[in-house]
Order: sequence, then C-alpha cells, then structure tokens
Amino acid sequence: MTKNFAVIGAGGYIAPRHFRAIRDTGNQLVAAVDPKDAVGILDQYSYDVKFFTEIERFDRHLEKLRRGPELNHVHYVSVCSPNYLHDAHCRLAMRVGADVICEKPLVINPWNLEALQEIEAETQRKINTVLQLRVHPELLKLKERLKQENSTRQHDVVLSYVTSRGNWYHVSWKGQIEKSGGVATNIGIHFFDLLIWLFGPAGDIRVYHADEQRMSGFIELERACVRWYLSVDHQDLPETTKLANKMTFRSITVDGQEVEFSEGFTDLHTRVYEKTFAGEGFGIEDAHPSIDLTYRIRQAKITSMDAYAHPFLKTR
Repeated sequence: MTKNFAVIGAGGYIAPRHFRAIRDTGNQLVAAVDPKDAVGILDQYSYDVKFFTEIERFDRHLEKLRRGPELNHVHYVSVCSPNYLHDAHCRLAMRVGADVICEKPLVINPWNLEALQEIEAETQRKINTVLQLRVHPELLKLKERLKQENSTRQHDVVLSYVTSRGNWYHVSWKGQIEKSGGVATNIGIHFFDLLIWLFGPAGDIRVYHADEQRMSGFIELERACVRWYLSVDHQDLPETTKLANKMTFRSITVDGQEVEFSEGFTDLHTRVYEKTFAGEGFGIEDAHPSIDLTYRIRQAKITSMDAYAHPFLKTR
C-alpha cells in the first residue's frame, strides 16, 4: 500500500534526503511546511504537494485529511525541522493520526522522551528516528565482526569528525546551544549512537575542551575507551584533506585500524525508511542512550588533559 507523507522543515538541509527516501520506497509526498518558501525542490517529486509556510495551517490541513476519506489520510510525517522543535512536531504528527520519522537528535534533553512515549501510548502512533550509521554496510560488517569476536576486552577507539561551517552556522539556530544542543548533539549525535551500538553503554566521561566550534573528550564504554574530537572549524581539517579540497574529515579507528566508511552515504535514509516499514525502525528506546550521553557531555565540567586526550587536541 502506498503511504502518504507530509514533511515538516521542507526548506532545510536534510529534507531532500527524506524526499528521495519517500519516492524511492514507492510512497508519495502530499504536504509540506516550512517558514521559508524557497522550496522549488518539491517540483522534482510532485507538482501536487500542498505547501504551507505556517505550521498552524499545515496542522489544520492534516486534520482535515484525517477526517476525510481514508485514501487521503497522512500515514507518516517526516520531521526535518530544527532540533529544538522536534518534540513539538512529533506531538503534532501523532495527534493528527500519523506515525513519525524524525531526524536526529530526536530531542535535545532526555526527559522529553518520556513525555513522547506517553503520547505514543495515548495515540497508538509510533515515533521512529534516523540513526543512519546503523544501516551503513561497512559498519554493519564491523558490528558482526565484534559480535563474532565474543570478547570483553576494551578496544581503543579514536573518533575524529571535522565538518566545515562558515559564519552563517553560528548566526543560525545551529549555533545556539539551547536550540541545537551544541556541537556534541548537533553534529556528534549519530557518531555517539554508533559507538554505543557497537561497544555498549557509556560509563565515565571527561570533557577536555568545549566551545561553540569544537568539543573533545573521553568516553568509557562497556567494551571500548573512546577519544573523540568534533569540530565545525575548517582550520581543524588535516592538511591532506585541505589539499584534496575536501570540506569534511571523518575517521574512526579501532585498535589502530581505520574503519573505512567514507562511501555509501547517499541512500542511508532510504534504508532507514525501508527498515521502518518492515517494523524494524529505530524508536525512542534506541535513541535514548545517545541523547543521555550528549546531555551528560553538555553538563560536564572541563577537566585538564590527560593520557586519554585526542591527538588533535594535543596539537592545538
């Protein structure tokens, strides 16, 4: 059965990945909303998408569809809005009778998750979130290798992620910690989810550096010690990355061995959608550990560097 989708945040950076996933899974986009009206990209998918710039009129439209013929009901709402609005927009979607596929982070603060679970129960709707690294082919292979190893030893893991952003980033909602959750939440959440998924729950943490552009620290997981470094400052790119005219550097090493996963990102949202429709989506309980962890990182006091500090931090 073809499912009808609506998208909140149609003018944002991540929305096109959801548009493609909706189309590539054989479903149709019927409504969209964004305060900005530069959304000509919608024409690539359909000329019949009802578009709104006011969330109230969008809400009213979905409610009207809910009360009309079943053929026109919206079955899913994809939430691509700024992080601090995810909670409210998930609520809106469930109250008009739709299930949800929400971008990460599902929420900024962990206590919001319990309230969402209550509304799931009240409405009998389901919130799914996008934890796309869990469906990356190379990372699935790594997960299987670690499982077959059947060892409780602590792995040595180094996470490095630099994704260049200009001055606009700090002026936008992304640069406001109360709206984005800051660097660890906004650009790091999917990596922290990945590491917890691979190596188990988080215990002790340390934060060695935190500002509006970069954060770095240490996490002790059940089966790994992780040194991590996150940055949106292009000056933090390694020289080899700069010489190659690339704007992003991502690296994960496990016991000194690089995990190669630089390719294969283009269809990960589609794979998440496929898993969701198969009843294997990532729900609130899946999202909870990484949201807890990033909250702890935001609240942590800065400590002096020690032997577990990330190599990038030592060279600054």
